[in-house]
Amino acid sequence: MDRGGTQGDESLSEKACRNCNMIVSGNVCPVCKTSSLSSDWSGYVIILDPSNSAIAKKLNVSVPGKYALRVR
Repeated sequence: MDRGGTQGDESLSEKACRNCNMIVSGNVCPVCKTSSLSSDWSGYVIILDPSNSAIAKKLNVSVPGKYALRVR
């Protein structure tokens, strides 16, 4: 199972937004504009076309991107 984040430099690690689950490399989520991010996440899905994706609807995703399946 893929574990989020990377070893080493925290500024370069991928983090998941605690609100929308988008995986980001910066300090602010581009979707919901929050800085509530976690480096403790697992699994991910890449949504390319949210309007035609049953998975995106199930996850309440409306913006294309990489999303964590579980954020702690």
